[in-house]
Amino acid sequence: MYKEIKPGIFWVGAVDWDVRNFHGYTTRFGTTYNAYLIKSDRTVLVDTVKHGFEDELFSKLDALNVDRIDYLVVNHIEMDHAGSIKEVLERYPEARIVTNIRGKNGLKEAYGIEHETVVVKTGDRLDVGKTLMFVEMPLIHWPDSMATYAVEDRVLMPNDAFGEHYASERRFDDEFSIEEMGIIFRENAKYYANIVLLYSNQVKRILEQLEKLGIEIDVIAPSHGIIWRGRIDEIMQKYREWSSGIAEERVVIVYDTMWNHTKDALDSVIEGIESVGVDYVIYRLGVSDSTEVMTDVMLSKGIIAGSPTLNRELFPTVAAFLTYMKGLKPFGKVAGAFGSYGWSGEAVGKIVEVFNQLKFDVVKTVRFKFSHSKAEGELVDLGKTVAERVKEK
Repeated sequence: MYKEIKPGIFWVGAVDWDVRNFHGYTTRFGTTYNAYLIKSDRTVLVDTVKHGFEDELFSKLDALNVDRIDYLVVNHIEMDHAGSIKEVLERYPEARIVTNIRGKNGLKEAYGIEHETVVVKTGDRLDVGKTLMFVEMPLIHWPDSMATYAVEDRVLMPNDAFGEHYASERRFDDEFSIEEMGIIFRENAKYYANIVLLYSNQVKRILEQLEKLGIEIDVIAPSHGIIWRGRIDEIMQKYREWSSGIAEERVVIVYDTMWNHTKDALDSVIEGIESVGVDYVIYRLGVSDSTEVMTDVMLSKGIIAGSPTLNRELFPTVAAFLTYMKGLKPFGKVAGAFGSYGWSGEAVGKIVEVFNQLKFDVVKTVRFKFSHSKAEGELVDLGKTVAERVKEK
């Protein structure tokens, strides 16, 4: 069933209860593909849904007696939002596309769509009975991304920004309990950490631009997850914090082990952290979800990585996570590294190489041959030193 957001503005998207992997990102709660309909002097559809869910979109449009669409706004050309554009244009051939120049070019390149298009840029307005203003949001998280703002209704439709992968029959944040919102905010942090984090400088610029444009917001209607209307200040503040690198007083320990020598060293590292009274979380990478690990990396001030050396390299699961993390470019972290070896011992140095590339503050490293018994004091000091620096930040 469609949902009315403001008079004449409706959610007409689709709920995907079953998806558990979204291009490598784990979606344990499923997701939604949010599209929005504006009915005024003109009828406007803002975004579509993933291919295969167009019948859900069309059933809602039929329930709203939509027999004509004047404008199809394309905020973002990625397949989960633009995957049904061809079907929409077949059904409503009179619709004119509204997007920015990157979106227009991308529709041709990705889908072969060449259709009558109104090309817009930041600050441009379109009078459809309601006033729509457009804000380009390049690289949040694709170059074509933009937001549509319904001026009189103060509804911001920012596509991927402020969204999370969360399927529900409830549409609005104020329909959830405080406990449920804790889960949703965690999913929002997960979305930011694994999709948006790399573009934090752009996020800061866009947040500033929204203020400069005088955009006042009653509703944030993103393209995934819930619609924000009761906790707008909270989600905006979290985006300010995440984009600025503000994190919690906690250390994330990520490691894997071959013959348990690296694992056995954990107790000493933990002893050092606990002596300072800092919180910590531990992930063994071979059995952990990298997207969850990455969420805690973003939310924590400190990180300690442990790996044995295998064939003069990092243990494969550690190498894979560090490569994944490096691509997302977390910043401002206090860091340490440890690991066992049998005869060469390169793993710790390779961890530090990644940390240095990310400009982490590497405060201590420890490597030991086979058993950690002779390095217990150093390992305790590693945990203590990282934790003390975390407290100082």
